[in-house]
Amino acid sequence: MNSTPECIVISRTDSIGDVMLTLPIAGLLKQRFPGVRIIFIGRRYTLPVLHCSAQVDQAIALEDLSTDPVTTMRSWKADAIVHVFPEKQVAKWAKQADIPLRVGTSHRWWHWLTCNARVALSRKKSDLHEAQLNVKLLAPLGIAGTLDLSELAMLTGFVPNAPGPLVSSLLKSDRKCLVLHPHSKGSAVEWGLKNYAELMRAINPNRWQVLVTGTQAEADRYRAGLPFGLPHVVDLGGKLTLPQLIEVIGASDALVAASTGPLHIAAASGIQTIGLFSSRRPIHPGRWAPIGRKVHVLVDDPACAQCAAGKACDCITRIAPKRVMELLG
Repeated sequence: MNSTPECIVISRTDSIGDVMLTLPIAGLLKQRFPGVRIIFIGRRYTLPVLHCSAQVDQAIALEDLSTDPVTTMRSWKADAIVHVFPEKQVAKWAKQADIPLRVGTSHRWWHWLTCNARVALSRKKSDLHEAQLNVKLLAPLGIAGTLDLSELAMLTGFVPNAPGPLVSSLLKSDRKCLVLHPHSKGSAVEWGLKNYAELMRAINPNRWQVLVTGTQAEADRYRAGLPFGLPHVVDLGGKLTLPQLIEVIGASDALVAASTGPLHIAAASGIQTIGLFSSRRPIHPGRWAPIGRKVHVLVDDPACAQCAAGKACDCITRIAPKRVMELLG
């Protein structure tokens, strides 16, 4: 690899929250190698998130690589690729494309066949945050150490697009806007519709408007359990594209959700972000809390015995809505 790389590829082909917590390493690489071009391989549905980051010069959908991946990768003239998420096929393509430095973890057998720099990294057993663990993979590029989460939060380069006509029409100029995202597509233990309903009823309608978001499938689940007859509540389930959801979040004042993609988008957007978490490893906030200037994380009991034993536990549902209200003010 050149002593000063001109192009580095980051591969993280899983969910939105994982991608958001990977953006800081793009920022670190830009700091370490001014002028370096960052190409980010992600799933197609996560591309709108990547397009909002100034640290990413080109976002590539994994699905679009399948036609002629090796030729495409060679055309990038990349000096290095960092496999943040271990995708066997991507690792194979990168080797065939002769990318000089190929970084992966030593805990995936196929990286022994495809990568020439392997980092001993066990995420499951680590006490570090996901964003800090990602930084460990930059050691072969000369970036070492553990950065504080506040430092990493400043490196995402994430700036939501200004609200378009649809989103602008939803916002009330005389009230603050609170986004509630009740479900998580199975990526997290959820707070429960009963708690969201109680919070919606407790919100002062003269101070706040409430926008409830989710996919169409999630909306079909939550509609029967939430009080949409309230005058200050708007149901946006299934009505927004991901770029529009990012616009909504960026233009709002606060968001409440469990550990899911919109929570991380809110934190990076700089709005008040209230995350609701289980204490159980490895899904606890020490590993997955959103990073940002206005982040608040709530758990029911940090010393929950059931969570400490690694057992399934519904303690997140015992986080009182009044605790969220106190944070919202």
